[in-house]
Amino acid sequence: MRITVRLFLSFRAGRFHTETIECPAGITVAGVASDLALLDDTIGLVLVNDRQADVQHELTDGDRLALFPVVGGG
Repeated sequence: MRITVRLFLSFRAGRFHTETIECPAGITVAGVASDLALLDDTIGLVLVNDRQADVQHELTDGDRLALFPVVGGG
């Protein structure tokens, strides 16, 4: 199946901004993050098809996944 992944802020460093990738059926957000060498504890916000989701969300063909890092500040 194919999904579109969009990375934000520091997640783009050495990776990409937006890319359509091939994934096995039943993959979760955590699985995609792992394939991209992103640790679960660095993910601050997950959007699937513009709706908030968690890392255990199972993706389906044609989904749009957006990953935002944890942002610190004061």
